Amino acid sequence: MDELDLLKKHWKQQENSFPKVSGDQIYKMILKRSSSIVKWIFIISLLEFALWTCISLFLNDSENAKRFDNMDSDYLIVPLSILGYIVLAYFFFLFYRNYRKISVTDSAKVLMENILKTRRTVKNYVVFNLSFMAITFIAVLYIEFDQDKALISKAQTAAANGEAFMFYATTILIIAAAFAIFAAILLLFYWLIYGLLLRQLNRNYKELKKLEM
Repeated sequence: MDELDLLKKHWKQQENSFPKVSGDQIYKMILKRSSSIVKWIFIISLLEFALWTCISLFLNDSENAKRFDNMDSDYLIVPLSILGYIVLAYFFFLFYRNYRKISVTDSAKVLMENILKTRRTVKNYVVFNLSFMAITFIAVLYIEFDQDKALISKAQTAAANGEAFMFYATTILIIAAAFAIFAAILLLFYWLIYGLLLRQLNRNYKELKKLEM
């Protein structure tokens, strides 16, 4: 039983004597906990961005990354990267703004609205990350088929042997399977981290609804 549960239990026992004061105390406890949750959402999103940046820098030294850098991919990868950074910066701003709004909220109704906004922002953030990852995979796949000499040679050999469909189907299925595994791992991460925080926010929302009744 956490601090809020103990306070609610005490409020129910004493509600005839101190309903208003105890109700205010419970609201302040929910406000404090909600503010802390949204702050952690903001911090974790920044840490996640730092993690992917470090992984990207580490992978830049791999043979595949160097080979890909030699291809004419800037016309597609650079705009995608710029768009990704802009949208991520916008989400970081929204997370920080949600935290600031919740921190200075002075009514249960406004706090409930801000909790709902925060939940929508997190869900949109997750959808964007997964969608952007899928688009990036497709872009890389297109560049590989368009410019990778070894892959083009294999495709031409398969076409000469009448196996072009099998070659492209197999290649795409392998890449799709790799993407599905990576996406599943990412979804599990989001479910464990952001999902836990959102469930706590949802609990706070339900407690606020009870106070409003």
